[in-house]
Amino acid sequence: MPSAFRTSCQRSRAALLPGLLVLTLLLAPAARAAESAEVQEILDGKEFYIDQKQARVKEKAEAPQQLSTQNSRGQIRFEAGAVGRLNRFSMLRLGQGCFLVDRGQVLVSGKQSGCTRSARLSVRGTNYLLEVKDNGDSELSVLEGSVEVEPLRDGQPTGAAPATVQAGQRLRLSPEGVVLTLLALSSGDYSSILSGPLFEGFRLPLPAAEALDSYLRAHVPGVSLPSLPVTLPSLPISLPRFF
Repeated sequence: MPSAFRTSCQRSRAALLPGLLVLTLLLAPAARAAESAEVQEILDGKEFYIDQKQARVKEKAEAPQQLSTQNSRGQIRFEAGAVGRLNRFSMLRLGQGCFLVDRGQVLVSGKQSGCTRSARLSVRGTNYLLEVKDNGDSELSVLEGSVEVEPLRDGQPTGAAPATVQAGQRLRLSPEGVVLTLLALSSGDYSSILSGPLFEGFRLPLPAAEALDSYLRAHVPGVSLPSLPVTLPSLPISLPRFF
């Protein structure tokens, strides 16, 4: 191979490398199956998209497709059975082994790992809230269960040992994967989350709602899961008959 051509190829690969780092994370290990997710519910209009195309309920997305919202919210069901809820102005990309949150808030209920550019989350079944802020900081709030967090920098391990975030804790990471804070969630924090946009108005249950409810009863007195809206069946209307 001519040296000039080889140099050109190397430069091309180097230019593509930053964008491929996160995809490398999502695609490893190769033995893991690609993720898929079905749209279950869309709230507040129709601004829920799969690869920038307006999505419909029961439509399915496959890795590496991107799901995003504008001024709408939505619920998706991952193939393994966990559920994710996207807040307004949020974006995630499906991958292999974890989904990648690029911006906004995603609530996860069940066995589903997630990633940001500064962290990889490993779970066995839990309820957690993952947020990527405008400045690139990421914030993990574990509502129930526990999550192992591996710090990353641009999608690559930093070499720092993974940390386990327990139920009732909130971890904040810088864009470089540096731990900024690890704080306890107060009852006020729980109340704010449970009465907020990732719970309010949704009609379908969370798969790990029972575990979350049990944790709240035992550890966060005075705070409980909101009740799901009740849809009354429509009854035939009998009109009076005149003879």
